[in-house]
Amino acid sequence: MKRRILLITPPFHAGVVEVAGRWVPLHMVYLAGSLKEAGYEPIIYDAMTKMVGHREIEEKIKELSPHYVATTSITCTLPDALETLKRAKRIDPSIKTILGGIHPTFMYEEVFELSPDVDYIVRGEGEKTMVELLDCLEKGTEPHGVKGLAYRKNGSVVVTEERELMSPEELDELPKAWELLDWEDYRYFVIPDSRLGALDTSRGCNKECSFCSQRMFWRKTWRPRSPESLLRDIKLQHHRFGVNVILLTDDYPTHDRERWERFLDLLIEESLDVMLLMETRVEDILRDRDILHKYRDAGIIHIYVGIESGEQGTIDAFKKDIKVEDAKTALQLLNEHGIITETSLILGLPEETRESIERNLQMAIEYNPDFCHFLAISPWPYADIYETLKPHIKVRDYRKYNLIDPVVKPLKLTLEEIDSAIVDCYRRFYMGKLREVASIKDDFKRDYMLEAMRLMMRSSFLVEKMGDLGRVPEEVEKLLNITQRKARKKAVM
Repeated sequence: MKRRILLITPPFHAGVVEVAGRWVPLHMVYLAGSLKEAGYEPIIYDAMTKMVGHREIEEKIKELSPHYVATTSITCTLPDALETLKRAKRIDPSIKTILGGIHPTFMYEEVFELSPDVDYIVRGEGEKTMVELLDCLEKGTEPHGVKGLAYRKNGSVVVTEERELMSPEELDELPKAWELLDWEDYRYFVIPDSRLGALDTSRGCNKECSFCSQRMFWRKTWRPRSPESLLRDIKLQHHRFGVNVILLTDDYPTHDRERWERFLDLLIEESLDVMLLMETRVEDILRDRDILHKYRDAGIIHIYVGIESGEQGTIDAFKKDIKVEDAKTALQLLNEHGIITETSLILGLPEETRESIERNLQMAIEYNPDFCHFLAISPWPYADIYETLKPHIKVRDYRKYNLIDPVVKPLKLTLEEIDSAIVDCYRRFYMGKLREVASIKDDFKRDYMLEAMRLMMRSSFLVEKMGDLGRVPEEVEKLLNITQRKARKKAVM
């Protein structure tokens, strides 16, 4: 009989990202693939995407009677991850519980202090560690020789040797359990009738951004997958599971120009009916200005580039290594090639003032990305910038470390004033967008923007957070109604 392991996403909801779609938990597809290949019976229960709570998770655990329950955590999802494992133990104390992800990788001692219900913490890349851990437990032996673990023994925390990162060649060949996903759950709402997939073209980032958690988790390395392996994954998701929109989940897919262009050329040659969403860096857009037509020809429709601030001093403090004016050029280049643009600005640093917030908003309006997020700085306790922010942290509830709720108090503003300023930035920026969208000549971009605006204005989360954006211009209201009728017509057909 195969030993069953239930992989559960924590039922955490921050709101903003869920307005646009339901996202594939790609990390669990990888873990499940390795476990299945090793002879175990993995089951993925994506509680976050299914919009269920802990009661439903309890019922699923009772129904499936797993031998192991595993979940993952970033900082804001930690309370729900711990609650998930607590309930698993309450249902059956013999269940072995496993926690992975960015936060426990660095904060394992804190996790063990917070919860008696976590048996093992997987630190870092988990595919090999999970298999070796279960192999040890099945044999009844202590896993002290398994690299990349933390666990308790006799009242102390045992931390095993750090596991070496996998090579690019190993990443190419990692098995993935795509068939374990409930594919009907994954949709990109901005594109009606879409099925949303996921692809990581690389792991890691070798840049020095001081606020980032990913670079620390991947040890400041960047490991690319081959273009051929990427095309293989895209074709499989498209042909077998009907995927027609794919999110590139990695932070820095474009780092190697030659490899990236090869990937674009393969996509163009294959001519799949698949649209791609991605993020990259300002400097790579400038570097690639001569091949940006290939981006669009390859199916890339939406690109996020992080600007983070309109103040060059703040950008330098973030170690972002870009110039503010370069960001404007990058956004303009993408717009010229018919690609939807998105960026973000981080507010609420210790030196923030009303004037600096206004300058950031005016820069966003001037640079005119299609979408802009105004984010509250979150002090990840393992990021380089943490020590600078630590004296100003006023909120200890990790659920609030979500880039939405202010937890760092500036010297001259209250948390409430930062929260109100963020809401005001959203309202003023998107009211301008509503006036602009009716005049967009590109049919695809206009419909895309209108559908995104409709989703935002009807999102219960955003309405609760930001209230009514304001009076919608009459011509825009008519277009919104038209796009809604089009979406309903397609759904019926």
